[in-house]
Amino acid sequence: MLGSGGREHALAWKLAQSSCLANGGKLFCAPGNPGVAQAAELVNLDATDHAAVIAFCDTQTIGLVVVGPEAPLVDGLGDALRAEGIPVFGPNKAAAQLEGSKGFTKDLCQRANIPTAGYVRVNSRDAAHAALAQFGAPVVIKADGLAAGKGVTVAMTMAEATAAVDDIFAGRFGEAGAEAVIEEFMTGEEASFFALTDGATILAFASAQDHKRVGEGDTGPNTGGMGAYSPAPVLTPELEAEVMTRIIAPTVKTMADEGMPYSGVLFAGLMLTDAGPKLIEYNCRFGDPECQVMLSRMTSDLGELLLACAEDRLATCAAPRFAPDTALTVVMAASGYPDTPRKGGTITGIAAAEAAGAKVFHAGTALAGDNLVASGGRVLNVTARGATVTEAQSRAYAAVDAIIAPDLFCRRDIGYREVAREAAEG
Repeated sequence: MLGSGGREHALAWKLAQSSCLANGGKLFCAPGNPGVAQAAELVNLDATDHAAVIAFCDTQTIGLVVVGPEAPLVDGLGDALRAEGIPVFGPNKAAAQLEGSKGFTKDLCQRANIPTAGYVRVNSRDAAHAALAQFGAPVVIKADGLAAGKGVTVAMTMAEATAAVDDIFAGRFGEAGAEAVIEEFMTGEEASFFALTDGATILAFASAQDHKRVGEGDTGPNTGGMGAYSPAPVLTPELEAEVMTRIIAPTVKTMADEGMPYSGVLFAGLMLTDAGPKLIEYNCRFGDPECQVMLSRMTSDLGELLLACAEDRLATCAAPRFAPDTALTVVMAASGYPDTPRKGGTITGIAAAEAAGAKVFHAGTALAGDNLVASGGRVLNVTARGATVTEAQSRAYAAVDAIIAPDLFCRRDIGYREVAREAAEG
C-alpha cells in the first residue's frame, strides 16, 4: 500500500485483517507512519519513482498494490504497474482525470447528462472575472487540478470571489491553478457516497458526511476534512439508488465507452438539493477522513474486494457489508492548520484514548526518538462507534479529551446536524 495519512492507517488496519494475507502473506506500506507500522512493514519507497515501486513489487512478489492518495494515480502509477502485470487498486492516468481535473469531470457530466451545478471553465484571470460577473454571488471557485482539498472557495460575496480568483491565477496552487472552474452555488446538504467498480460491475460501498471547514458551525477556510461520520442518514436508501442510477452508473458507462474504463473506488461528493442529488465533484480514492469511519463499520473482507476490482472480477463478489451502527471521527490538527501548521508538538495519551473504546488513526505523525510528534496539518483521527451519531460523538470526544497534545486543536461539533435531528426526533 502506498501513502502516509490517516486514510492509509485505516486501510492498513483493515487490510491486515484480510484473508488475502493468510498462509504467510505480508502487508507492506510506503512510506506509512507510526500508526501504519502497527499493521504493516514500512518501506522507504517514493511513489513518483515508478521503476523503484515496480522493482520492489517484483522482488517481494506483490499480489496487489493499493494506492491510497490521489497524486500517484493522477501521475500514472497505475498504468506503469499494470504494464508490468502487477494488479493495482486504483484507476489509470486517463480515468484519474475525474479527480485530477475538475473541468474534465464537469464536461463529462455534461456529455452524460449527470446532474451537477452550472459551470464555466476559465484559463485566465480576465476570463474568470467575466464568469464571476455572469454568475454573481454566492459562487464557487475551484482550481482545476489537485490542491490537497484546499483549492475550493465558496464565496458568499463578490469581494471573496474576486480574491479567490486572484489567488488561483497568482499561482497559489501552482500548476493546479493553471485553469479554474467557476460554478453555480448549490443549496442543500452535502454528503459523500462511495462505490467500487472494475469498469463494468459497480457495487455500492457506503455513505458518510464530512466537515470541510476548519471552524465550528462550518466557518472558516476549507480543509482536507475536520471530521466525518458514517453512514449519512440524510442519504436515504432511495436517494442512494438515485445516485447510483443517475450519477455513478452513467459515469462508469461513459468512461468505458470513451476508452477510459474506470477501476477503483468512485467517491462522489454530493449536494442534496430540492431537485435531487447533484454531483459536486469526484475523487478517485477513498476519502480522508471518510475512509476511517466507513472501514470502522465494515464487516466484509476489504482485501478480497480490492483484489477483485484490480482483477476485473467484481461481478463474482457480494456487496460489501457494514455494521448498522454509526462511526464518527474527529480530526485533531496542528495549530495554524490549514495555512501554516505548527509541527513538532509532542503527543501522549493515545493508549488512554483507545482504552476508552476509540480507535486512533495516525495521519501526520512521526517519531522523534521515543516521542510521538506532529509532522503534518491533520495529525490524528480519533474514531468511535455508537448506536447513534450522538452516542458515537460523545465517545469520540471522550477519547479526544484523553489525548495530551497542547499544539493540536479540533472542532467540537462533528456530526452536529445529525445530533440535532436525533434530538428533535426524541
